[in-house]
Amino acid sequence: MTLEWFKSSHSTADGPSCVEVAATPRTVHVRDSKDPDGPQLTITPAAWADFIRRTAE
Repeated sequence: MTLEWFKSSHSTADGPSCVEVAATPRTVHVRDSKDPDGPQLTITPAAWADFIRRTAE
């Protein structure tokens, strides 16, 4: 399965790098955009939603 990676709309091609996120129905993958072939975090959609909720507080 090929993942479709997304960066924040606040990121620009010539600006600082950030994280990229790809999602499937059962997993969310997070990686460093500066090192797309490097390690990535794989978590559940529930854990991702909790992370987003907590960082928005």
